[in-house]
Amino acid sequence: MTADHLSMTDSGCTPEQMLRSMPDGVVVLDGDNRIVWANQRLSDWTHHASLVGMGFYSALQGPEILGPDMCPFNTARASGKASSSTLHSKESFYRVHAAPMGEGAAKRLIVTLRDVTQEVVQQQKLAAIHKAGVELANLSPEELFRMTIDERIELLKLNILHYARQLLNFDIIEIRLLDAKTGRLEPLLAVGMSAEASQRELFAEPKGNGVTGFVAATRKSYLCEDTTSDPLYIEGAHGGRSSLTVPLLLHEEVIGTFNVESPEPRAFGDNDQQFLEIFARDVAVALNTLELLVVERAGAAAMSVEAIHSAVALPVDDILNDAVNIMERYIGHEPDVAERLQRILRNARDIKQVIQKVGQKMAPSQALPQGTMGPDRPRMRGRQVLVVDADDTVRTAAHQLLERYGCVVETAHDGAEAVCMVRNISKAHPYDVIISDVRLPDMTGYDVMMKLGELIDPVPLVLMSGFGWDPGHSIVKARQAGLKAVLYKPFRLDQLLDTVERFLT
Repeated sequence: MTADHLSMTDSGCTPEQMLRSMPDGVVVLDGDNRIVWANQRLSDWTHHASLVGMGFYSALQGPEILGPDMCPFNTARASGKASSSTLHSKESFYRVHAAPMGEGAAKRLIVTLRDVTQEVVQQQKLAAIHKAGVELANLSPEELFRMTIDERIELLKLNILHYARQLLNFDIIEIRLLDAKTGRLEPLLAVGMSAEASQRELFAEPKGNGVTGFVAATRKSYLCEDTTSDPLYIEGAHGGRSSLTVPLLLHEEVIGTFNVESPEPRAFGDNDQQFLEIFARDVAVALNTLELLVVERAGAAAMSVEAIHSAVALPVDDILNDAVNIMERYIGHEPDVAERLQRILRNARDIKQVIQKVGQKMAPSQALPQGTMGPDRPRMRGRQVLVVDADDTVRTAAHQLLERYGCVVETAHDGAEAVCMVRNISKAHPYDVIISDVRLPDMTGYDVMMKLGELIDPVPLVLMSGFGWDPGHSIVKARQAGLKAVLYKPFRLDQLLDTVERFLT
């Protein structure tokens, strides 16, 4: 007889003996769901020496049926096919599988129970972690309106700490965010870490920056079972004997690290790593959501300030133009009148600067999304620019484009106004650049240059002209007189900025 044909009897085990030694609980139920026979495993789980004659559900102390089949025994008898469900009894969960014993078996069922407590608890924990992750940065519109950016960040940190302790049982925590430009890992949250460790300068480098730097550089989680023998570990918590560090990933890009430590060696296992990796992804999403809220708020503020500025920029310029014209024509000898006119000029200029400062405070450039502004141009910040053009749209655009980079812009409609503006500008803060159209209602660009040359030397003039259009060879004559720069319409923003910046340099 071959091994394939070896019978249970020949192997020295009867069917009953094999059922009794199975790791799963096995019972035979009669038509009333009373236990006819049970193996030892089920007796051990229910703490009954003998289960024969007991109702099945009574033996398990009235378990809750979780489904999917809410009546698995009735289903198996009625359909003649096996049925499955999940039961919850006190602290344990069981997967139940019921099958009819065949025709003429008095509707008896053979039922197996498998302990799936660890599996179910893990699923519940994963669900709880995911729910916590969703709630990390979930704020109502009213809360968003009331809270400052710093308050939102603080709330997010408190939520992270709460869930890390409640769900994951982590007490020593450190979160760092990666600065993409410098590679530096900036501290965001540190609890239980030594003061030296929490302020330690770390970079996303695989060597010389501890486990945190290694994880940020490689995008791989790192489980340190014993810190005393781990070559990468740098002391974080005093007396820390094991650590677990995972990357904060957003769209598979590292934006930071999440580190936990324990005073016990080998305190973390595979499940802890899995849970922390899932939670870390939700933390990354929450941090990104918070950043988007900051950007959205800054963008909205920038639009509001720009709308206000667009509405008042040209009217304020008109006030300036009128004031300097009156000053030019005033032939009286009343010092009070002259002082009042000067005050009008100062107040009009102050209004524009206040709007600019409010805009910078409400929507700082570092909070605006990439692409809203180009590279920073520090040479342009605070520089006085006069734009001379009869077209309202050109003068408005000059305010919007140049003031975005910190310039103080004033405008004039024609050459005569430009001369008046230059004559009455403060000697302490003269115009750094004057940008003029080559054809103004009252004079050419060359004429403007000559008139301004009587007041200032050299004349910081940039002329604007359409391609191929130069009435009276104005640009040629202006170049011969020392003109340094020409902008040909239509020009791009970067061309305007580069020209102004080169001129300032």
